[in-house]
Amino acid sequence: MDKKQQEIFLAAGCFWGVEYYLRKLNGVIETKVGYCGGDTKNPKYKEVCTGDTGHLEVVKVIYDVTKLSTQELLKFFFEIHDFCQTDGQGPDIGSQYLSAIFYTNEEQRKNAIDTINLLSAMHYNVSTQVKQFIEFWCAEDYHQEYYSKNNQTPYCHSRKKIF
Repeated sequence: MDKKQQEIFLAAGCFWGVEYYLRKLNGVIETKVGYCGGDTKNPKYKEVCTGDTGHLEVVKVIYDVTKLSTQELLKFFFEIHDFCQTDGQGPDIGSQYLSAIFYTNEEQRKNAIDTINLLSAMHYNVSTQVKQFIEFWCAEDYHQEYYSKNNQTPYCHSRKKIF
């Protein structure tokens, strides 16, 4: 990765819908869906769905910081899911569907905290966790770009302009 590229890992419920929206954002270079935050090595989808692995469904986002700032990316992230929901996302209930930002550098961590503070000042009860990235496990191939491959649109994600 060159110096103008960064990666961040975003969890906001079912990774299919999150990836669908993030892929459309100008400045996003690449996305991959997978799992972060748990203890199980190389988990599979069926294991993560049990809620026993500790992993969240996430989207790995590689973005060009000269076209899309971390703050702009995070604001968009908050606009495409219900960051106040504490038990999942929409109809998808379970620990694997929680909202989280897995940062890879201090600037991302600071931007995440600043954006959450901004939302809190707007009287939102933000449930999004901010965690240091440790390890990413790529999901099975059929999950990658799911909605694009299947000519569908997300059922539990949409964009709600906040900022």
